[in-house]
Amino acid sequence: MIEIVQAFDRKPIAELPTDDASALDAKLTTARARFLDRAGWLQPHQRMAVLHKLAGLVEQRREAFATRIAREGGKPYSDALVETDRAIDGIRDAADLLRVRGGVEIPMGLTPASENRRAWTIKEPIGVVAAISAFNHPLNLIVHQVAPAIATGCPVIVKPAMATPLSCIELVKLVDEAGMPEGWVQTLLPESRDLSEAFATDARVAFLSFIGSAKVGWRLRSILAPGTRCALEHGGVAPVIVDRSADLDAIIEPIAKGGYYHAGQVCVSVQRIYVHAELKQAFVDRLAARVERLRVGDPTHAETEVGPLITPAEAKRVETWIDEAVAAGARRIGGGRLSETTLTPAILVDPPRGAKVSTHEVFGPVTCVYGYDRIDEAIGAANSLPVAFQASIFTRELDVAFDVAERLDASAVMVNDHSAFRTDWMPFAGRRESGYGVGGIPYTAREMTAEKMIVFRR
Repeated sequence: MIEIVQAFDRKPIAELPTDDASALDAKLTTARARFLDRAGWLQPHQRMAVLHKLAGLVEQRREAFATRIAREGGKPYSDALVETDRAIDGIRDAADLLRVRGGVEIPMGLTPASENRRAWTIKEPIGVVAAISAFNHPLNLIVHQVAPAIATGCPVIVKPAMATPLSCIELVKLVDEAGMPEGWVQTLLPESRDLSEAFATDARVAFLSFIGSAKVGWRLRSILAPGTRCALEHGGVAPVIVDRSADLDAIIEPIAKGGYYHAGQVCVSVQRIYVHAELKQAFVDRLAARVERLRVGDPTHAETEVGPLITPAEAKRVETWIDEAVAAGARRIGGGRLSETTLTPAILVDPPRGAKVSTHEVFGPVTCVYGYDRIDEAIGAANSLPVAFQASIFTRELDVAFDVAERLDASAVMVNDHSAFRTDWMPFAGRRESGYGVGGIPYTAREMTAEKMIVFRR
């Protein structure tokens, strides 16, 4: 059994049974059998119907899901409502894919050897999907793995983060209620970490969808069964550049939101802020004033803007990183501990470029501010790490916007918005150590698809 506790005050919520090796084998056997039984595959209109009904069922339970997210994951209730709304929309996005997805014609007759032939492709489900998710979006991340699997016709077994499994368990119950036949969507709560690895690397798995730490993800990729494809979504140390033409009145709110949303526990959270020297002091003063007003506390309260970190150990780690940076010369504004898991938001001004807060993903309510004189310096610093995910540039100069957007090493660059902006239909992917493959509802569906070519000779 595992005990699920509230992130904020560590009070117990529920106890859930775990799966042992025999349970894992049974689930994989069932999923594989569903895939091999081609006659039992659901038609596209049936999958669409399941997804549309599922979206409606989640919508009916919107407030309950938001409360559950706030309790198990610590995300403030107002943001948890947004997560639930995104999940509902994402499920509908997955259904809509089936109206437009299809193969293409492959030209023939271009050489004498290819005469009298017609060729085209069709899209088929890739096979059994093993989905391993993270704690920070306990409903929407599951939707990003389960909904594309349903849309493409892949059996999926999803392992939620062990700290936040309740939203996943409830969603899969609703999948069944929406009419999905038994065995197509299953959950896994492994009793040990070894069992999680056995799950991901089993030869019956055709595709691994992994959202979590780079250390674990890259290791799993290195030991996957031959032929298993994968997509890995890890973290970054998101850079934001503030050009000297930026409007300080307009940029403080989005930067504060991007840096302290969900207490910074977002893989593209604003972390490194490079501000032109002429604006630096005014920027720091304004950001500090806004951060000081952030309402910190119990995430189930409607007014809370910043909640806890997921565990006491994470709060201690972030606190230690802050202290190390201050000891090495950074100026701290704000900060401190509110409870066992809750830290007061902090700003670090000029932490050393080699400090952990400058080089590693903090995943906490901390932003770092650095000055620069030339835009090339800011771009060079932003691109200096082995991770690369989303980034942003704030400027009122069109030439600067185009130049910086093209030169930043990132999979997505936001202009005049924070680095954590995302919609569920856009591509979402880390570069280099930050990930492999592409996320986002339609892109995940593509990753879960195998394309088959058919050549017809007349």
